[in-house]
Formats: sequence, C-alpha cells, structure tokens
Amino acid sequence: MKTANTMISKEDFRKFLDIEKLKYCFECGICTASCSMAELLGKDYNPRALLEEILLNPEEVINSYQLWLCAWCYRCYRRCPQALKVPEIFSFLKSKAVENGHLDPLNVALQKIVKQVPLPTVATLICFHPERAGINKDEILKKMEKMLREYLKEIENKKALTSASRHKIAVIGSGPAGLTVAFELAKEGYNVTVFESLPEVGGMLRKCIPKYRLPRNVLANEIQFLRELGVEIRTGVKIGRDLGFSDLFKEGYKIVFIGSGAHRTKKIKIEGESLKGVVYALDFLWNVNSGTIEEILKKVVIIGGGNVAVDAARTAMELGAEEVTILYRRSREEMPANPWEVKEIEDLGVRIQFLVAPKKIIGVNGKVSAIECVRMQLGEPDETGRRKPIPIEGSEFKQEVDMIILAIGEIPNVEFLPREIELNENGTVWTNPVTMETSLKGVFAGGDVVTGPATVIEAIAAGKRAAESIKKYLKS
Repeated sequence: MKTANTMISKEDFRKFLDIEKLKYCFECGICTASCSMAELLGKDYNPRALLEEILLNPEEVINSYQLWLCAWCYRCYRRCPQALKVPEIFSFLKSKAVENGHLDPLNVALQKIVKQVPLPTVATLICFHPERAGINKDEILKKMEKMLREYLKEIENKKALTSASRHKIAVIGSGPAGLTVAFELAKEGYNVTVFESLPEVGGMLRKCIPKYRLPRNVLANEIQFLRELGVEIRTGVKIGRDLGFSDLFKEGYKIVFIGSGAHRTKKIKIEGESLKGVVYALDFLWNVNSGTIEEILKKVVIIGGGNVAVDAARTAMELGAEEVTILYRRSREEMPANPWEVKEIEDLGVRIQFLVAPKKIIGVNGKVSAIECVRMQLGEPDETGRRKPIPIEGSEFKQEVDMIILAIGEIPNVEFLPREIELNENGTVWTNPVTMETSLKGVFAGGDVVTGPATVIEAIAAGKRAAESIKKYLKS
C-alpha cells in the first residue's frame, strides 16, 4: 500500500495546499467555530485539527473520514484571517485518497452523515459533493439509501420502547430547516405536522435548486422517509390565510416552528424593471423546475453575484441561451457565490463582468432590448465589511439583451406573522440567540427566515438546534 507521503509530493504541497499559509496559520479556530458541520457533528469533525495534521501527519489525513465531511459552504474561508480555501484543500486530498484506493474512510463518513445530518442524501448532493473527488454519485446514493433503511429500523425500534409523546408540533414551511425540525422531533415520538403553502413539499429545495444539482427522486425519497416516521404533511395550506396562529393553538399544537425561508426577491429599483423580459431569479428557477419554461431567449444578463445568480446562469445555459452574462458590482474576491461554482459556470461559457452595476433597463414597445451599466471602483468597507462599490463618472455603456434575470438577494415574506412576533431591522424574524424562541411564547424560528439567505447545511444546522431547544422547552 502506498503511504500518504508518496501520494502527496512537495510540488503538491506547494501548488495546491497553500502551504505557506498553513505554516503560519494563526490557530484562531475560526474555521471550526464557523463550521455548520462541526456544529452538527461535534467531536466527530474538527477542520482546524485536520488542517494541522496535513503538515504533521499527511498519511493520517488521507485515511481520515473527517476529510469527507466538509460541506463546501466556504464560511471558514470567508472568516479566515489567512483566507485559506479549506474546502479546496480538502477536495484535493480526497482526490488523492480516491486515486490511491483509500475509500473505507468515505464509508465511515457516510454512516455519520446518515445518522447525524437530517436529509442526508439531499445534503450529500448539494453540500458534500463526493463526485468532485471522482466518486460515482449513483453508487453513493445506493449506499446511503440502504443505510437510511437500516437507520429507520433503529429509530422505529427505539420509539417502540418509549412511550409516545402527546405533544403536537406545527412546522410552517417544508424547506431544509422545517424538514429538519420535523425529522428530529418525529424520531423522538412527537406528533409533527408540516404546513406548506405550495402544492408540493420541499420549499426552496424544490422551488429553486436546479434538477441537475438535486434530482427530484432524491428529494421525494427523503420526504417519504419523513412520512414513514409519522410526519403529517399538509400542502396547499397557507398560514395567515387558511389557518392563523391562534387556530393552530386551538387545534392543540403546543409549539409552532417558523421555517418559511426567504422566498421574496429584492427589488432593484431602477428604470425599466417592469419591462417584459425582466424576471426575478426565484421566479425563473421555479418556472423552470415546474416545467413552465422549457426554452430561453438568446442573450441573457443576470444581475447579482450570489449562488442564486450562479444557478440562474447555469440553468439559462442548459436551456440553450447563446450568451449568458453575470453583472456583479464588486470584484471576484467579494463575490458571495461559492468559488468552485463560479469557476464551473465560467468553464461552461458564462461571462462574468466584475465591477459593473446596472443603471437603466431600456425597452422597445414594452419589451427589454438593452441595459445601460456603469463601471465601479471599490472604496472603503461598508456595514457588511466588504468594500463599497462607487460608480466611475463617465464610464456608462450599453449592451443588447433579450432577457434580464434579477438575482440581487432574497428576503423573507413575514406578512403572515402575528404582530406579537418581533422582527429585526432587516425584516428577518428575531429569535433568542440561545433558545431560538421568538417574542411570542411557544413559537420558534430558524433558517433563512431568521438569518436571511444561507446555505442548505446552515439551514439544517439551525433546524437541528431548534429541535433540541423545543424538546427542552416541552420537558421544562
């Protein structure tokens, strides 16, 4: 058997592993402290310790199951004083492990994902990406489905030995946070009902994540798993219209969890926004996923720099657009989308214009025909910590376009909430940072409705944290 020392050459260390940065790592622990997987798995996952072992004992890292547990959210990178790209370092090492036949650690990692990460197959496809190391996705899914069946039997056997809880819990929203709360509480014997306003279950997972990233049969299998645990799912029920919070409490629900996500696109507030051919990214992705858009116009411009913008760009390419351009008002370094996904869409032919902002959308006979933009330069950091983009006087230019997709950010729809639930200044739901309870007794919240748009793994972590808090609340 080859050792890791022969697998990883000095050239590998120099080229791929940011070796100089690793040598002088501040050991601040931010990578682990900011990691959703470290929160979900506790002592089973410590990216900081794994980074340290790369230098001290690379063979141990290659043979570690922890190597496979990075969820590619880049929270560590964005907070790291050294700007270490931890996901990419781990990805390189995983490819070396596969290349040399070290696959037993992957099987251990899959077991831990199945037993400790709700929605494990969904999370594996969206977050863990074993295929990037050369692993066949279909084989992984088959393994995980078998593990899930075995885990379901374990849960059912455990529930049979305990007295069933009479507490009823209502979950509003069937995105990753809501489904996680439902799973965590149902496996403990609580009576959980999920209320979803859309005709199908899945929230943002179904509505906006493209099918190439999340095949619908994988999501369907996860939802079936929840139903087998006893979770009741009621679709087409809009809280605030069909049922109020008072109705839920009258029906005997002791707890309400709000996991309604952030499904409302921000307005761009420039001239021409209402022209035909200008669409919002969430609406565009939802229409594609539901089959109401099957082809697209030739020249497409996407405004925004997040993961939704990237998904919209790739989807437009797959629908046959001849030109797809992303306009982003800051530089590549500030772009919030995951770096590897940005690179992938560029490899597919998507053009990204950095330091460019829209100024006006131009139309002919009520339909978009061009966009006027202005070039930007970066000034001092703003309240987000990123350098503020400042227009360069006299740098305006126009480009022809057939369709514009707006992806400048999402906000929660909180109109259905009772007045007693306090909101933050940015329109998200305020929660106690420890208990995740809102200002209304017995009502908890988590996921994008609290944090604003975040990753799937962050929503899952929030849901699991909320479920633990709910259990303590009911037992107190």
